[in-house]
Order: sequence, then structure tokens, then C-alpha cells
Amino acid sequence: MREDQEFQARAEEAVNALYKTLARASEDYDFDVDIGFGALTVEFEEPRERFVVSPNGPARQIWVSAHVQSFKLDWDEKRTAFVLARTGESLEELMAAQIRQRLPDFAL
Repeated sequence: MREDQEFQARAEEAVNALYKTLARASEDYDFDVDIGFGALTVEFEEPRERFVVSPNGPARQIWVSAHVQSFKLDWDEKRTAFVLARTGESLEELMAAQIRQRLPDFAL
């Protein structure tokens, strides 16, 4: 049970931190960001596209859906962050890279 609570706390903290970062960035870039029911969404107008970031409790991962792809990030104790194993990208780095595919000048 403790592991589930730890995962939920870490995931909530990571998603909320990402939301704050992207909310600030959305003031300067052409996308909207929202958070609700534990999931974060990033939406673009033309062409319409939505990225979704959501914790998956049973898998103890944060899942990202972007550009018709799915990314599954695991907790990395050394980095104290959710990380995509195959690239080593943190959640924030992964989302910045995905947004940059739509907005090449995007920077956090």
C-alpha cells in the first residue's frame, strides 16, 4: 500500500509541476494547457491535436500520448524524476521535445 501512495504523490507532484511550467510557457506560445482529474492536456488549434499526460497507478508509470504515440515513463530514484527509459528524457524534457515538433522555436 505504501508504494501506491508514494507513486500517487510523486506522479501528482510531477504532473502539477509540468502544468505550472507549461501554463507559463503557453502565455508565449500557441497552445492551451489544462489539468483535471489527475491528467494534463496540451491542445493545439490548427491543425487540432491534443497531448495527454496521465499517471497509470497499476503500472506505476506516467503515460504520455502525443503525435499518435505512447510514451511510458518510470520513476528514476537517482534523478528523482519520471524518465523515459529508452532515451533518458525526463517528463519535462519529453514534453518539450513533443511540443517542439509542433512549435520549432519552443523553449522552456
